[in-house]
Amino acid sequence: MANFKALAKDTAIYGLSSILGRFINYLLVPLYTYRISAASGGYGVITHLYAYTALFLVILTYGMETTFFYFMNRKEEDAGKVYSTILRMVGTTSALFVALVLLFLRPISSALGYADHPSYIWVMALTVSMDAFQCILFAYIRYRRRPLRFAFLKLFNIGLNIVLNLCFFVLLPDIRAAHPGALQGIYNPQVGVGYVFYINLACTALLGLMLIPETAGIRGGFDRGLMRRMLSYSWPLLILGIAGNLNMTADKMLFPALYKGADASVQLGIYGAASKVAMIMAMITQAFRYAYEPFVFGAAGNSESEKKDTYARGMKYFIIFTLLAFLCVIAYMDILRHVISPDYWEGLKVVPVVMAAEIMMGIYFNLSFWYKLIGKTYWGAIFSGAGLLVLVLVNVIFVPEYGYMACAWGGFCGYLTAMLLSYFIGQKHYPIAYPLRGIASYLGLAALVYVGIFLSGKYLPTVPSLLCNTVLVAVYAAYIMKKDLPLPSLRLRGGKAHKG
Repeated sequence: MANFKALAKDTAIYGLSSILGRFINYLLVPLYTYRISAASGGYGVITHLYAYTALFLVILTYGMETTFFYFMNRKEEDAGKVYSTILRMVGTTSALFVALVLLFLRPISSALGYADHPSYIWVMALTVSMDAFQCILFAYIRYRRRPLRFAFLKLFNIGLNIVLNLCFFVLLPDIRAAHPGALQGIYNPQVGVGYVFYINLACTALLGLMLIPETAGIRGGFDRGLMRRMLSYSWPLLILGIAGNLNMTADKMLFPALYKGADASVQLGIYGAASKVAMIMAMITQAFRYAYEPFVFGAAGNSESEKKDTYARGMKYFIIFTLLAFLCVIAYMDILRHVISPDYWEGLKVVPVVMAAEIMMGIYFNLSFWYKLIGKTYWGAIFSGAGLLVLVLVNVIFVPEYGYMACAWGGFCGYLTAMLLSYFIGQKHYPIAYPLRGIASYLGLAALVYVGIFLSGKYLPTVPSLLCNTVLVAVYAAYIMKKDLPLPSLRLRGGKAHKG
């Protein structure tokens, strides 16, 4: 029987650490936007390079997180050998990546537009290579069901990052401004946004030292046959991951090349900063994934009907609560906009679109389990590839005329495409009776509440508008409590799953 209590407990810990961690990381958004003016384009540099970093993290892990859980839960496999083989594979490829970047540092820096700052490139390459190796170590922590250690390490890393950023973007600059001759050799204002990348490297390196106990598994040996089976399983996941990541980052990579104006970095910075307000969707989907992925593969022994009922209800509750989060952010936008400097407020019009895209990404992630469970992961590559194609076309066609709004709508259309393809094809290969009627009722109510919030913001002063929005969100929350809380449990009667 599916252990929803265990899932709920792990989700609470992973979710708390993820949401709290992202919230703490949120401090960097006002810090950067208030200390780096939109006109300087500095935040555009951060947005641009981190888009490439996210892509290379996917490439360097090449689907081995999911592969790890799949093979670790196969009775015929040696768990120690699985873990050791994956660690050696990812460690080797990460080291090769760093070596290649250092070998071709100058041409890479020039191609990306940072010929004057090659250190940005090698620092980010070294950081992402360590991140890739650490992904497997954290997967092992999740496999061992040690959410508290997972949460502690993640939060410590984020906390250190915040402290160092406050030092190098607030404390030291203010001291230097008051005493121009001070801090020689400690702080150089000419480094500017470069400190963002150096701090990230320092924090990742220290985290690596704290993860040394998890690296002991590398002594388990290396199995070439197992490696071939893993690669056979993971290569579609790599393509899926690349396509999925590009659905999130391709717009930021393409924008400087597609945008007609001379202020591409400025506009990209505004778009990147405004999109951060929509980060709550990423918090929720990530927390859900951390708890749900090992739970799904670990429940492989349950009856087919019970598993399908679990997936269907999981989808419903995911949609219910992400819609609630969406409405809360939109309702209190007059407050949340202060997360970023007023220099960047013109970009806030992308927030509803970006958040809707994040919801569809989460739905697509939940739908993706059907092809992972039956071993046909190539479908994921097809769906994500189709979504990516739509995203790129929207950007190429519309960015020259509409700027970063086309980037937001490109992501929306890309995830919508992948989500619909996964649902309709999945129903043919692994049919699941999703509660579509119940989901539709929540979508309809959320749409009405959204319209009410929009109208209140248009016709009412700020304080009455916020009060009105609070009532509207409370109506949606009350509907959840009446219809679907407390969460039903599953129990088996006569071999069939029933709601309790």
